[in-house]
Amino acid sequence: MTMLEIGRLLRANITGCVVGCRVTDLDAPSFGGMVRIPQEGGYQIIGLIHDIRIDDDGLVRQLVTTGDISDEVILDNRLNRNVPLEVSVLFIGHELEGTISHLIPPRPPLTLDRIYTCTLQEICRFTSTGRFGYFRHILRAVDLPVAELLAGHLQQADRAQNEVGDSGWLPAATQELIVLLRDDYPMLMAVLGSISDMHIPSGRRFVKGE
Repeated sequence: MTMLEIGRLLRANITGCVVGCRVTDLDAPSFGGMVRIPQEGGYQIIGLIHDIRIDDDGLVRQLVTTGDISDEVILDNRLNRNVPLEVSVLFIGHELEGTISHLIPPRPPLTLDRIYTCTLQEICRFTSTGRFGYFRHILRAVDLPVAELLAGHLQQADRAQNEVGDSGWLPAATQELIVLLRDDYPMLMAVLGSISDMHIPSGRRFVKGE
């Protein structure tokens, strides 16, 4: 997994941001994917993609009512026009001069800042630091699909950790979620259910709640 620029920042607050992305770059961001926003002074913000939204516009509204639409018109609309596309990001930590923190960033990024996908190495460094402190930012986001967001993130992070030989990361992360959600049984069952639906490569065994 290489670093890819997915767009530029449209708006932000201290807990998250919205990124403008071209439709031709839609294969770069993915739900639950980790991204980073470099800032000045060796500082960067780390976040998780929790929504990808494609809005309509006047021309699209006209096209969908015309009946049959040729492939050429569809491609022209998608590739040659600025289709409104927004990627929403939840901040889960930051890094300053090589030191990772799972606290929310001390200040939000600025409009038009570049946003990049995290490499496998960056994902491993962030998720291996501390004791999964960044989970609290995800669990308190009650207006988001928390269970599915966690599953999407865990699947990406597990893949990265296995690339460096740490097959024990996912069971440890799941156990930490069980501890954090011990007093919220409905959410715990939703999270464990989403994790059990994750794709685990053949040859590996993962039991819900182990």
